[in-house]
Amino acid sequence: MIFKTPKLTVVGAGPGDVDLITLKAIKVLKYADVVLYDALVNEELLDYINSDAEIIFVGKRRGCYKYQQEQINELIVARAKSHGHVVRLKGGDPFIFGRGAEEMEYAASFGLEVAVVPGISSSLAVPASQNIPLTKRGNAESFWVITGTTKEHRISKDIQLAAKSSATVVILMGMSKLSQIVQFFQKEGKNDLPVAIIQDGTTSREKVGIGTVDTILAIVEKQQLSNPAIIVLGEVVKHRQSILDIQEKYSQELMV
Repeated sequence: MIFKTPKLTVVGAGPGDVDLITLKAIKVLKYADVVLYDALVNEELLDYINSDAEIIFVGKRRGCYKYQQEQINELIVARAKSHGHVVRLKGGDPFIFGRGAEEMEYAASFGLEVAVVPGISSSLAVPASQNIPLTKRGNAESFWVITGTTKEHRISKDIQLAAKSSATVVILMGMSKLSQIVQFFQKEGKNDLPVAIIQDGTTSREKVGIGTVDTILAIVEKQQLSNPAIIVLGEVVKHRQSILDIQEKYSQELMV
């Protein structure tokens, strides 16, 4: 029997579009002995895994966990010691609200080699896919990326701070707290601030709602938007419509 060094590589799978995964991530998948993947991973990416590897789904679907986080940690260590190279495949980037750092720390404490392959974060790519830049000269000099729900299942206090700034605010895992988020921005007098909500971004299931702080709750209800979704608040949201208007004007000029 050939001994394989126990190793964990945490890999970012990108925001959903199968083409938005890095070449390095694909190379790592081809040499994995075991792959543990989440619900937000596009399952077409599993085709890159070599046929001899064990593939295990460890994500959450319809509110039900296949494995709790402690069980995933233990599974990583057990499979690495019995099989060798374990790849933990996570949606987006594993270091942006992906718990990748926690899993690496746990694995390292049991003597595993650890590595990470960064992924394209949904916090950046999903707005971009809708022509919404997070920064734009004259509109936004910076941006916040915030979790909507903390580990205590409460709304993040950072959202209150972000609402006071002129920065673009991107909120992940925030749909269940949307009414509270709206109240924070209304308290700062930002009732007319543009808001975009993008559900299942970069996939064929994508749904988009565009409004303002005052109108977004009604739009969400009308369009039945829900998780997984990205919430973007800021003047940069207007860029999306600006591009559409320019394209429409150009098309009309061609027809004259």
